[in-house]
Amino acid sequence: MKITVVKNILEANERIAEENRKLFQNEGVTVINLMSSPGSGKTSLLERTIEALGARVRIGVIEGDIESTKDAERISQTGVQAVQINTGGACHLDGNMIRDALAPFDLSQLDLLVVENVGNLVCPAEFNMGEDHKIMILSVAEGDDKPEKYPLMFHESSVLLINKVDLLPYVDCDIDRIKEVSLRINPDLEIFEISCKTGEGIDQWAKWLLNEIQPQG
Repeated sequence: MKITVVKNILEANERIAEENRKLFQNEGVTVINLMSSPGSGKTSLLERTIEALGARVRIGVIEGDIESTKDAERISQTGVQAVQINTGGACHLDGNMIRDALAPFDLSQLDLLVVENVGNLVCPAEFNMGEDHKIMILSVAEGDDKPEKYPLMFHESSVLLINKVDLLPYVDCDIDRIKEVSLRINPDLEIFEISCKTGEGIDQWAKWLLNEIQPQG
């Protein structure tokens, strides 16, 4: 019975996610779902990405957290419209939450919508929300064993951003191992080494993202 309930939840989410996807396509908005464990650098990456894309791309952000509005406040300071979702304990965002959070946005005035998911290496990969791409961040401080421990996240992602490479001299992490195992799980995975602190690799990531966006007008 429990398996049936879980199956029904996922099927219901897929229906709503497909409705979201059609809406985004009709409005010409590219949507990315940014996933990682807590503290890997999602919000810092967003700030760097907004800076790198500049006025070329009109961006909106949905921030997902269990509690607080700290990340939405940070993003708002960049001049980008940000909407906060507080899940109240849920470990991921889903299609229904995203649909409810869209009301404040004029999608016709956006090229890119970024969803910063709740920090978690498990559940966010299981729930679609109508996005074009799932993007994963893994910081070197988390170690190089995460692809083996959480393979679904790597399998479902279009891009892996290996963040905090400026810390490599101080942590025990083998980037080559991360790449090898990640590509074994997902041979189509794009991988960028970045540092949100120094800016290393951000231009390459922004170039990839820009190629996925079709600016309106």
